[in-house]
Amino acid sequence: MAVKVLVVDDSGFFRRRISDILNAARNIEVVGTASNGAEAVEQVKKLKPDVVTMDFEMPVMDGITAVRNIMATQPTPVIMCSSLTFDGARVTLDALEAGAVDFLPKNFEDISKDPGKVQKMLAEKIREVAGSKSSNSLLQFQSTGDKKADMKAKREAIRAALKSSTHREQSETPEAKAQKTSEPKVESQPAVAPKRVVKPSVRSKDVKLVAIGTSTGGPVALQKILTALPANFSKPIVLVQHMPANFTAAFAERLDQICKIKVKQAEEGDALEPGVALLAPGGKQMMIDRRNGGSIRIIESDQRLNYKPCVDVTFGSAANVFSSGVLGIILTGMGADGKDGSALLKRHGSAIWAQDKESCVIYGMPMSVINADLADEVLNLDQISRKLVDEVT
Repeated sequence: MAVKVLVVDDSGFFRRRISDILNAARNIEVVGTASNGAEAVEQVKKLKPDVVTMDFEMPVMDGITAVRNIMATQPTPVIMCSSLTFDGARVTLDALEAGAVDFLPKNFEDISKDPGKVQKMLAEKIREVAGSKSSNSLLQFQSTGDKKADMKAKREAIRAALKSSTHREQSETPEAKAQKTSEPKVESQPAVAPKRVVKPSVRSKDVKLVAIGTSTGGPVALQKILTALPANFSKPIVLVQHMPANFTAAFAERLDQICKIKVKQAEEGDALEPGVALLAPGGKQMMIDRRNGGSIRIIESDQRLNYKPCVDVTFGSAANVFSSGVLGIILTGMGADGKDGSALLKRHGSAIWAQDKESCVIYGMPMSVINADLADEVLNLDQISRKLVDEVT
């Protein structure tokens, strides 16, 4: 059955082009359009689409107000079309907080020059968020970044990044040769998860680093978790959220404004400090380095990796540095990024928490970890916040 889409934009050109592109995609049908937010609210009630694409700046009613109205009257997955600017990122975050599921960059140049690329991007995202409405449809759509044909290349890229990190540490650390024999080795084959041993709690003294990975639905989930942490939270935190390069700085800024702990976009050489959350910059990879008791490396992304940043890369490097001292948390998101990294953490004795299906926007990432028998705890989003405060602070 085709996914029904309502396209909302005050630009007639944009409405026509997006409608044409989506109608040409497999299993997607544009059932209507709207030129302002008020019209969109009425069309959602009338047409009951599976997904809405929504512009921000429109006459009569803006996109964010329209999202709030839709969520109050006819809850429907909404994808915001956002400009790739710092201000555009801020408005996008407002829309996500209002109830939008996800966002896409709005680039007229790409639409004109490469409609095939735009069609692929739009179709994949629409199928993803349509899948959030039911578990059956969720299982029908898989992210291109996690298809079997791509998994071997992805794992090779992860291993290459981890090996590069290990070699750099050895060349820059005076006692590297003495440590070399005791350092965890990067496996030449994908990590195999051990049998799950459920841990009723995490001992605070054993946790050296909290690492959180997420994608679709992640901005709101991260905001909920991080705002619950006290200013004296005693562990360093690293965050990997699938986001474009122009968005992560604005997201880190927003989190820092509303959280008691400090939040910043990670930079090369940043130290891991208690009560500080470092967000991976979009478009690059964030790795944990052994120097200075734990610091950040920012590297260019291997072209074989679809996710930039990639949860697997950060988790894998954390396993190499902190061994059993990591608490890895996988939150809402499409695909399976984080599964291989969680397997590496588990092999070194670290603990993994996964968000439960009921509180996820998209259950894909936590589901992949849970189905691989890697999760020590499966928790509602509210429980994650409380357990971090009660057991890890």
